Amino acid sequence: MTEHSIANIPNTPIRKRKRNQWKAHMSMYLILLPGLLHLLLFKYVPLYGILIAFKDFNIFDGIGSSPWVGLDNFEKLVSSNEFFRVLKNTVLISVYKIVILFPLPIFVAIVLNEVRKIFFKRVVQTIIYLPHFLSWVIIGGLFVNILSPSSGIVNRIIESLGGEPISFLIDNDWFRSVLVFSAGWKEVGWNAVVFIAAIAGIDQDLYEAADIDGAGRINQIIHITLPSIASTIVLMLILRLGYVLEAGTEQILVMYNSVVYETADVIGTYVYRIGLGTMDYSFSTAVGLFNSVVGFALVVTGNKVCQKLTQKSIW
Repeated sequence: MTEHSIANIPNTPIRKRKRNQWKAHMSMYLILLPGLLHLLLFKYVPLYGILIAFKDFNIFDGIGSSPWVGLDNFEKLVSSNEFFRVLKNTVLISVYKIVILFPLPIFVAIVLNEVRKIFFKRVVQTIIYLPHFLSWVIIGGLFVNILSPSSGIVNRIIESLGGEPISFLIDNDWFRSVLVFSAGWKEVGWNAVVFIAAIAGIDQDLYEAADIDGAGRINQIIHITLPSIASTIVLMLILRLGYVLEAGTEQILVMYNSVVYETADVIGTYVYRIGLGTMDYSFSTAVGLFNSVVGFALVVTGNKVCQKLTQKSIW
């Protein structure tokens, strides 16, 4: 028998093994099916709408019948002075949130890990988690009342100390600070969950060995806890970079107004105003596509940088 004829003989044992594997794990594949269908229907099928960014979209003609305009919408985007102001606001607010708020969940997780009173620890965890489950509409209403120039508790304290009331929500100098503070109040406790879980997975023998060697709690945190959760920190930071151009659109929509557009209008709110306000769907889609491409580039770049600096990365 020639080598050619031998090569053409089907490898039946391998095929049989594959069929048996499919049959053995059929229930798992069926469980996976709804998730795959959801991913296909709500993540991949809508990608067809990206074509709107390259067309002069008319809602009555539909995507298919609207005329192609190529990169005209992106040229309009680049030449728009208003867009660069919006881009600057988006980047600044995101950078403030990353620099100020990203380390806080790590600090909270480490502090809670050091608490030995289980009841007190659980009470504190519950209290700091709760704001996450409130919608931005509710939180926006709370901060409007708390920061009110006439009746808000913050301004009453300022007045009692001899100061003048501050219109936090209509003052361009204060509005970004309010955004960062309210986002931290809502999400720091919830974001700490990931780091608490990472700390819980650290081998306790390391702490026992450090105790025997005479290392204090601070030294244990620096030399055991932080290095052990470094991969989780890198992962969360890289994922956060992908949302740099998001900057908390829902939060800002609830809390801002036309007076603070100069410092608070971000890409998400700009798309909302242009897309729904003036019905310029093609331009708003181009802005959204730009947002997504930049976010993807930031994730890839952040992953490469972390890989070189810390030898840790997502892939």
